[in-house]
Amino acid sequence: MNFRTIRILLITVLFGVTGFGQAASETAAVAPLKYDAALANKLGGNDNGMKSYVLCILKTGPKDAAVQGKERDDIFAGHMANIGRLAEEGKLAVAGPFGKNDKNYRGLYVFNVTTVEEAQNLVMTDPAVKSGVLIADMTPWFASASLMATPEIHKRITKPKP
Repeated sequence: MNFRTIRILLITVLFGVTGFGQAASETAAVAPLKYDAALANKLGGNDNGMKSYVLCILKTGPKDAAVQGKERDDIFAGHMANIGRLAEEGKLAVAGPFGKNDKNYRGLYVFNVTTVEEAQNLVMTDPAVKSGVLIADMTPWFASASLMATPEIHKRITKPKP
């Protein structure tokens, strides 16, 4: 078989398997999404739906190994409470832990602020950072304003504890 024959066969199979003709007509029937100026404004987005944040990578700190037992439990309970408070205040768009890695990365915050200085003030309210269990590495970041909808959506998809 030559290349031209293989190409024709592949195209035929793809159109047949995917039902391209049907999919195209169904796609055409779906109304395109329209720009929602009110939502863009509410989330702080520019005309392209983007906004400024500060990205914070939390890394293992110098006191991580020294803090154990109840003290560690209390620090991380405070860490989680602080995350909830910052999200409620609209200062934190996203937060979460990293999986095991060789970079000592423990988690990240995406702060809804425009300067690293503002983010530094916020991260210092975290008991895990204040104690030296974690350290913060921050940089300005430009991303979709839709991240600001995450905290509210998260509440709606988190199953209540019994």
